[in-house]
Amino acid sequence: MSDDRRPGSRLILDLLAYTAARLVLVAVVTALILGVGHLIGIREFPVVVALLFAMVIGLPLGIWLFAPLRRRANESIAVMDERRRRDKEQLQARLRGDEDSADS
Repeated sequence: MSDDRRPGSRLILDLLAYTAARLVLVAVVTALILGVGHLIGIREFPVVVALLFAMVIGLPLGIWLFAPLRRRANESIAVMDERRRRDKEQLQARLRGDEDSADS
């Protein structure tokens, strides 16, 4: 399986997907805020204010909406951490001259 050989690329893809989803959510909430403001008669609603409100609203909303993406990214991080820990242990064993390190 390619995920076992290239956990770094899987991690990058998972993090990019989660980040892109969060950014799209902020853009959609910003557009909704500006649209509602326009509908109720506020023609010159500052985009920066709408964007700040969207970020505040999008924080908890994104955690809830994108839980599967977040879990997948967390799993990829855990796989990468485990691989890094295993590689470090193998390197330390080789540096100590342990004969078991050749079997790993």
